[in-house]
Amino acid sequence: MNISEINIRDPFVLENAGVYYLYGTRAESFGKGVNGFDVYTSLDLKEWSAPHECFRADKFGLNREVCWAPEVHKYNGSFYMLATFTKENGLRGTYILKSQSPLGPFYPHSNGAVTPYEWECLDGTLYIDKNGLPYLVFCHEHTQITDGTVCCVRLSEDLKNAVGEPVCLFSGSSPYYIEKKPAGEHYITDGPFMHRTESGTLLLIWSTFINHTYAQCAARSDNGEIDGVFEHIEPIMADDGGHGMIFEFNNEKILTYHSPNKSGFERPVFKRITELADKIIISQ
Repeated sequence: MNISEINIRDPFVLENAGVYYLYGTRAESFGKGVNGFDVYTSLDLKEWSAPHECFRADKFGLNREVCWAPEVHKYNGSFYMLATFTKENGLRGTYILKSQSPLGPFYPHSNGAVTPYEWECLDGTLYIDKNGLPYLVFCHEHTQITDGTVCCVRLSEDLKNAVGEPVCLFSGSSPYYIEKKPAGEHYITDGPFMHRTESGTLLLIWSTFINHTYAQCAARSDNGEIDGVFEHIEPIMADDGGHGMIFEFNNEKILTYHSPNKSGFERPVFKRITELADKIIISQ
């Protein structure tokens, strides 16, 4: 398959042993009732395999409403998928699944959602700090709190449970470039991903809407760690694309995100990036 034939949202790429694995939200019906996730494989980011189902949600009671934003990390020799499902109480949350292969099949691993039970959350990503401790970075949805936030919480080392209480890193209204809205209007946060630059700077990339257009944004930790203050820096791009992540290919940094942000038309996009002292720029 050519990348233009793959209709997914929220693309995430894992490299393992020279093979690139592409995951994402099945875009049909905006990822609602789609009953699982697929993985595509490639050696060159140009030609991709047909979709291979790596998780079947209804086998585990996880097809209540949404199956969103799968991302897979290799951790302690196994492969862990973090994904958003609808909980028994009707609210969304991040669950952690596990497999011995990036192709799956993945099986439930965490003790239910690792985001707070009474919160509506989405788009959990895994971050390992300099001491080797795992954290979940996720969004507390604007649908519940109006001004959405990006939060973090420690995870147990086996990734089965959250440890302690979540900490808010920033709100959707906080960037200097976001237009101020009338009271009661919503500020969206989604798609967080942690990236450490070659210079050691810790960036949190995330998405929101800037002047009603979906955008890929970034914030920088002032102390190089998850417990720092995240300072908003110039958006990476604001051209109807987002929910991105960064990986390496042929010794270059690649940003992937979906665009356009229109149901039925979403495709993964791959762009080479350059890391500067105070921002990331797209170099292709």
